[in-house]
Amino acid sequence: MDRVIRIASGQGFWGDWLEAPRQQVTGGPIDYLVMDYLAEVTMSILQKQKMRNPQWGYARDLVEVCRMILPDLKERNIKLITNGGGVNPLAARDAIAQVARELGVSGLKIGIVLGDDILDRIDELIDAGYEMRHMETGQPIREIRDRLLSANVYLGAFPIVEALQQGADIVITGRTTDTGLTLAPMIYEFGWQPDDWDKLAAGTVAGHIMECGAQATGGNFLGDWESLDLVNVGFPIVEASPDGTFVVTKHPNTGGAVTRETVAEQLVYEIGDPREYITPDCVADFTTIQLDDLGNDRVRVSGIRGKPATPYYKVSASYADGYIAVGTLTYPAPKALERAKAADRIIRQRLKMLGLEFEEIRTEFVGYNACHGPLAKPIEPNEVMLRIGVRSHDRAAVERFGKEIAPLILTGPPGATGFSGGRPKPTEVVAFFPTLIPKEVISVEVSVEAV
Repeated sequence: MDRVIRIASGQGFWGDWLEAPRQQVTGGPIDYLVMDYLAEVTMSILQKQKMRNPQWGYARDLVEVCRMILPDLKERNIKLITNGGGVNPLAARDAIAQVARELGVSGLKIGIVLGDDILDRIDELIDAGYEMRHMETGQPIREIRDRLLSANVYLGAFPIVEALQQGADIVITGRTTDTGLTLAPMIYEFGWQPDDWDKLAAGTVAGHIMECGAQATGGNFLGDWESLDLVNVGFPIVEASPDGTFVVTKHPNTGGAVTRETVAEQLVYEIGDPREYITPDCVADFTTIQLDDLGNDRVRVSGIRGKPATPYYKVSASYADGYIAVGTLTYPAPKALERAKAADRIIRQRLKMLGLEFEEIRTEFVGYNACHGPLAKPIEPNEVMLRIGVRSHDRAAVERFGKEIAPLILTGPPGATGFSGGRPKPTEVVAFFPTLIPKEVISVEVSVEAV
């Protein structure tokens, strides 16, 4: 019961630092590497990719990473857990298996978790009486059914646990909660039960700290970040104990920092009500968390209390909701801001002369107010980038807007530069539709195959 397992974060999102997984695997002893690739919008992107090519639909960076680290994973007996399977865990498994064969890494068992993707079941569920109303607006999903792009249930840790119990060295899932990736090996290693609410909550908090990678080790720290070495920033590692306590740390000789402040800052990231952090596995009370800074990049986390899980899964759905286009022009000093504002007035008046109407026209003056909006202090910048965008369900109107940017180079205020990449093209808007579904209607399938 004194055994401690070391779980390392290797990715915080699809597009995170590619060197991090290798650093975690080779920088010191770990038992598990967890890699989080998915955000809400990512699922719709992956679904579109799969529609274009049935062999796509997963985070293809995952395959590149596996090519870098598979031999080390095998040699060091490190298990990999990732939700990088996106909407196509089968294809992700096959691609990684092919990499293993090419590298001569044999004896691996790869597990996959299926059942989160319910896009093909939407009509069946609607017909069965499940309205699946938007969690904020109450709109039933049937009203946007014909525009749905993706619909994925947030599964929890226990399907991953089942794959580990079947001997998986690598577990690939679709839309599993970020926290479940870290919680699963704790359940598996320590034999926690589905109603061990305090322990499950502790593992969930550990997963929340880990889910954004180096954000917990100073990579997005608002404190004394200037003093941190972020070139070789270390990603977080959790040293977990059977009683639910754990220590957050990182490998020695890596940059960043693990302090009470960096960990606390990550804890309040995207949590909503801190007393009820809801996951499929439990409800964690973040107000019970105790942090003790042990020094030397070690923070002990304890005291966490949990409550029973709800009877619902959250569903992350997305749908097509019109089009946008964004164009840019750069104006240099003197009077850079004055000229950029004049260009904005000109293009808006020309769009009105054309009889074009948009649901939204938004202008930002990058270098002046793009970050702070109306709170921006008056300045005279050396240069200003005019960034103007439109949104509409009328694709033709959005396309016509794109043809009004370049003419400003010769017909608008003088000195416009920086127009590149051609005319801005209409891009489909993907809207988020969060809803709930009873757990009993979701079927989860776990399988493990040897490579």
